[in-house]
Amino acid sequence: MNLKKELLTYIIFGILTSIINIGTYLILTDVFHVYYVFSNIFAWILSVFFAYFTNRTWVFESENKNIIKEISMFYSARLFTGVIDTLLMIVFIDVLSLENTFSKLVTAVVIITLNYLFSKVIIFKKV
Repeated sequence: MNLKKELLTYIIFGILTSIINIGTYLILTDVFHVYYVFSNIFAWILSVFFAYFTNRTWVFESENKNIIKEISMFYSARLFTGVIDTLLMIVFIDVLSLENTFSKLVTAVVIITLNYLFSKVIIFKKV
């Protein structure tokens, strides 16, 4: 796959993953009044589940036969960026007193970039 197509499909599925993440987060916090940290964690779990299958299948077209290793690396990287996501939310909301939705959108840009780099360079690299 050429880099242009890869970036385009990553952006498309990244947007869909972000919609799942942000949508779940906002529904839990604004509709069900779930504490934002718990909402963020649940939104992360749902969006990572979606992201693995779309990244493996359509973005990076992985043919790796060692799916256990691949999925372990994917979830480990996403766990790392999930922690960064949550920490940034705490800093933006509790420390800097920024608005909830704005904080989530800014954090999403950082996380999408980090996730692409981990996926491209480490997880789905062509061997």
